[in-house]
Amino acid sequence: MTKTISIAPVRKSLVVNASQAHAFDVFTNRLDSWWPNSHSIGALPVKKSLIEPRNGGRWYTTHEDGSETVVGHMQVWDPPHRIVFSWEVGANWKRDPSVASEVEIKFVAQDARTTRVELEHRNFEALGEENGAKMRGSVDGGWPALLELFKKRAEG
Repeated sequence: MTKTISIAPVRKSLVVNASQAHAFDVFTNRLDSWWPNSHSIGALPVKKSLIEPRNGGRWYTTHEDGSETVVGHMQVWDPPHRIVFSWEVGANWKRDPSVASEVEIKFVAQDARTTRVELEHRNFEALGEENGAKMRGSVDGGWPALLELFKKRAEG
């Protein structure tokens, strides 16, 4: 008998004092301006963090040794409303597309100068019960600080 597991998604949201288009642009096209180089699954030191702005585009890092490391792939590219990407990171913080979870980020205009950013990181079941729970705990604690860095950059 196959055991079915269910691991709750991580949900975070915050309000950014920036237009929807600007918030989307900073999160995606200016990822390198706020994502910390220390948060990499590839070789250190990191030179740049990038998102290719299209369906199928990569979220990846380039490194001083010339290597590139893919973090995930854009599954939905809907500017300035939403992105969905695979998170191809195993519980050991190494790239492993076979255990990809998924991240959806919505940019919801509250008015012309305010945007609610809603993040849902889900499908931890792909990592298995123990590793899925471990990854969920890690990102549940990690996303708030990352979103605050994004907010600071988007509002600055």
